[in-house]
Amino acid sequence: MFFEIPDRLLPGRPYPLGATYDGQGVNFAVFSANAEKMALCIFDAAGRKEVARLPLPDCTDEVWHGYLPEASPGLLYGFRAYGPYDPHRGHRFNHHKLLLDPYAKLLSGPLRWADALFGYRLGSSRADLSFDRRDSAPALPKAVVVEETFNWGDDRRPLVPWAKTVIYETHVRGISILRDDLRTDLRGTFAALANPRFIEHLLKLGVTTVELMPVNAFMQDHFLIERGLRNYWGYSPLSFFAPEPGYLSKGGLNDMRVAIRRLHAAGLEVILDVVYNHTSSGNELGPTICFRGLDNASYFRLVPGNERYYINETGCGNTLNVSHPRVLQMVMDSLRYWAESFHIDGFRFDLGATLGREGTGFDQGSGFFDAIMQDPVLSRLKLISEPWDIGPGGYQLGNHPPGFAEWNDKFRDGVRRFWRGDSGQRADFAARLSGSADLFNKRRRKPWASINYVASHDGFTLRDVVSYTERHNEANGENGNDGHSENFSANWGVEGETDDPAIVDLRNRVRRAMLATMMFAQGTPMLLAGDEFGRTQRGNNNAYCQDNEISWVDWAMAQSPDGQSLSAYVGRLISLRHSFESLQAQRFLHGEELEPGIRDVAWFDERGEELSSEAWQNPEARALTVQRASFNGGGLIDMVLMLINGGHEPLLFSFPEPSRTWHLLLDSALDETQNREITENTIEVQGHSVMVFGTRIPKALR
Repeated sequence: MFFEIPDRLLPGRPYPLGATYDGQGVNFAVFSANAEKMALCIFDAAGRKEVARLPLPDCTDEVWHGYLPEASPGLLYGFRAYGPYDPHRGHRFNHHKLLLDPYAKLLSGPLRWADALFGYRLGSSRADLSFDRRDSAPALPKAVVVEETFNWGDDRRPLVPWAKTVIYETHVRGISILRDDLRTDLRGTFAALANPRFIEHLLKLGVTTVELMPVNAFMQDHFLIERGLRNYWGYSPLSFFAPEPGYLSKGGLNDMRVAIRRLHAAGLEVILDVVYNHTSSGNELGPTICFRGLDNASYFRLVPGNERYYINETGCGNTLNVSHPRVLQMVMDSLRYWAESFHIDGFRFDLGATLGREGTGFDQGSGFFDAIMQDPVLSRLKLISEPWDIGPGGYQLGNHPPGFAEWNDKFRDGVRRFWRGDSGQRADFAARLSGSADLFNKRRRKPWASINYVASHDGFTLRDVVSYTERHNEANGENGNDGHSENFSANWGVEGETDDPAIVDLRNRVRRAMLATMMFAQGTPMLLAGDEFGRTQRGNNNAYCQDNEISWVDWAMAQSPDGQSLSAYVGRLISLRHSFESLQAQRFLHGEELEPGIRDVAWFDERGEELSSEAWQNPEARALTVQRASFNGGGLIDMVLMLINGGHEPLLFSFPEPSRTWHLLLDSALDETQNREITENTIEVQGHSVMVFGTRIPKALR
């Protein structure tokens, strides 16, 4: 400690919330509507000894505040809140428990589990109605005062149009922990994201946008530690402002800024997966770490008339009360902090349906959505919602307000079922190819609102979709009962890995067909990291607790002949998408005539005949031809023709009339580059494969 701590704090200011260094000292401000007193606790540099406990001298509009002269960045601190311990009324104040600042920008380290973290006496017959007087400070990480300084130079957001966006979903730790070409202290950190070889890989693929799974500080759940496992995914937020300490190397917070600046310099956007629907503290039997001790009745949604218990629409024990103006303010402040201090390009909201809930249920006009859409900073960023939760009416796919894109699990499941060979899928498959207009074509939304994916962090990898019929989650320690029971997957003859060349060939064909479907469907494609070279989780479809080789991206696979071949194939798909506007997501297509004989979209069967309403209902039909056309802005009409054979056997397709000069751009059955003129009127399409043709018609020849 390099300054003399006074006996009392100066009054300071109620804004901004958190700890703010002004060059002469630090202002502290924290919200609590129901506390009777709030104390600032200052710790030594090691975070072990509490060297001072100073009451915050003033409270303005339910914000407690005080100013500590001469304090500077690096100071370690926490709060203690004094008030009633009355769980039946929703109050759980216990000043024996040190509390994290909700606005902490940096944590001194991870949480260490100890019985003292709980506000009640573990093992008491009265459970959470009892009261524990042990000090929790030794187990809790301390907040660290920071100074926001970084030279961004000429950094600017890439501002990739939605219609041209291709997302790459990845995990900060998992994407680089096995990179043997990096220093060991950099693996699994933000610094590894800035590595030129990783950026080169992304650029070679052609993706435009990196979506990072949660990077804010998260908790290692006690039940996982007891099983010898770890929270890998990070959907258990400990802080909404501070990055996960384990993702920082010697550069601290600026490691993340350097990575984003370098990704931006390469033209790549960065989206954060954020979790504002719940906190890591669980239900009434969980620990007292932050919000529960600061003002439980304000921060959480409690059961009306029985406020001892939490409303649990998230499946995580509690639900953050985003309807409360101060809680909503905290969420908005957090989003703006990431956007402005780290130049983040957008956000993917975990369990977004929860954030849109008001007292009457999910509401497109909820305070959360309204606050975001009127914000001059946030409303211009890319906004994506996971459109469901486990509460009543929790499935809200297609029901978010304009400005939001949504994860489309109907696309994932429909594409898997079609290529698996399920009956009655042709019409649904066509709807998914068309940007899921049945879900999103309203309120002037665009096809990009549908985030199209066939695999994500939550579920099988793409390789496992074609290798396993059943989930294999035994390593999670839940008797194989966790994770989705229905994955619409198929092993094509053998469960798991096999050397049978016929099965391997068939699996590869199905996998390439699904990738082509995702990249050529209207909407925004999202690729799961490692799927471009065949990553496997050994059949685990819920690897949230597998911080090991099950989840980590194995870059040795990327260097194998098969991995290089598949990566090159994915790169060709994305390149074709970028080359033809009719393969992008500019607008929904309705069969409008662009020129005589040329419609923006037309559907045919394998005979080249337009599909009748009766034909669409044929449950055994697995062949489909789709022709798209659009003006490309250069005086030409782009036309793309896709011949799709979802059956097992090869099928002869006839080209639709009128005859045109088509160039074969892609045959997903063959792992080789295609670009040749087709002179025949018919062509054979292999089972479980797609052939894509293109042509450009000058205006003068239309």
